[in-house]
Amino acid sequence: MAEAIFSGFIKKQKLTPDQISVTNRQNTKRLLELKERYGINTYSNHEIVLQDADVVILAMKPTSVTQALASIRPFTSENQLFISVLAGITTEYISYILGHNAPVIRVMPNTSAAVGSSTTVIAAGDHANEKQLKLTESLFQSIGIVKLVKEIDMDSITAIAGSGPAFIYYLVEAMTDSLEELELDPQLGEELILQMIQGSVDLLKTTNLPPRELYEQVKSPGGTTEAGLHVLANHDVQRSIMNCLEKAANRSKQISKEMSTIPEDTIR
Repeated sequence: MAEAIFSGFIKKQKLTPDQISVTNRQNTKRLLELKERYGINTYSNHEIVLQDADVVILAMKPTSVTQALASIRPFTSENQLFISVLAGITTEYISYILGHNAPVIRVMPNTSAAVGSSTTVIAAGDHANEKQLKLTESLFQSIGIVKLVKEIDMDSITAIAGSGPAFIYYLVEAMTDSLEELELDPQLGEELILQMIQGSVDLLKTTNLPPRELYEQVKSPGGTTEAGLHVLANHDVQRSIMNCLEKAANRSKQISKEMSTIPEDTIR
């Protein structure tokens, strides 16, 4: 996700490579790859990066967040803005681990940021001010659309805006895997699938009609579309997709409970 974000910033000329610094203590090989590919600054030492940083984007794995935040804590201050892309980790918890009233803004972009088409939702923590919120909006508007939301809704939104692209790719994979059985040229078939999806999205956005009404328009009694829809209905595909989103949202909530719980006797 971090690479998708900063590569999008560079492609859209929101930031220049020399304005971006990336740190990773455990994977120096990865740092070298990023430096060679994008020309950004890379460091294995947190202190060097953080001492001059105005904005810090937190993109480590949620399961290692406590240890990671504790390791950078000595080099941070309330004058820095922290932008978190960590699923399930609350702004309150990040401020708590950093040990000061750090302004934290939680964002959930997706990997489409790499091509400037991310859907990013933003929720400001208690210590973030309007100026910092506007800065965050401006950064992420360069790589797609931005929506301001309440942090309490972030877990549910993560299932759609954050994990959603993976579910779409999964469905596209099923379509492309069928090309051989359909005896279609793979290149032609893939082009048709992608354009069909793009056209369907465009029609949904342009007409504002409910999806059911649009697929009913395509269907005719005894026709090909009806035959295919019967298979989907018999396998309860819509319920499976709903369960998929529910599971993703619940996992985000579970991560929050496991990783973002502040001991009651330490809550300020």
